[in-house]
Amino acid sequence: MKTYNCIYDEIISFENLILAWMNCRKGKTKKQYVIEFEKELFYNLMALHYELLYQTYKPKPLKIFILRDPKTRKISKSDFRDRIVHHAIVNVLEPIFDKTFIYDSWANRIGKGNIYAMERFDNFVRKVSSNGKTNGIFNLSQIKGYCLKADVKHYFDTVNHEILLNIISKKIADEKVICLIRNLLNANFESQRERE
Repeated sequence: MKTYNCIYDEIISFENLILAWMNCRKGKTKKQYVIEFEKELFYNLMALHYELLYQTYKPKPLKIFILRDPKTRKISKSDFRDRIVHHAIVNVLEPIFDKTFIYDSWANRIGKGNIYAMERFDNFVRKVSSNGKTNGIFNLSQIKGYCLKADVKHYFDTVNHEILLNIISKKIADEKVICLIRNLLNANFESQRERE
């Protein structure tokens, strides 16, 4: 298996932080926290860059709120500057990991999403139901098919961080990247402990 070394500098490069900021602000340009960050954009991005460069960066605690639409969900929200760091990591790591995922993993992937997932599902339905035609239960040429829709309750709250970091470490051999990800995961864990 191919491993990647020396990618921390690529993640924290000023160019990547600018790209991460641009991705992070999409659809949120009127939000007060974006406006505040952008009042001194160059300074804020440079400060973030230097904190990452000298490994003094500390993520802020998550903000927790309840959303009801229609199901009640607890939402954990990172500070805007922390989301820029998330995007900076994703910009570099996503191309490395994306090619290892199965084809039919559709959530949060470039070029995929709900519409394509539904089209793919429809394709499978047509395959198992004689091109979408139901000829009756006793037709021997019809194939029986099954579909499973599942949701793991509180999945992100219960992911074992050490197992996750172990999986990432198999591909990413840059210890600074692993430390940065651990730092972000620990901020999430500490926020959860404070709520309890």
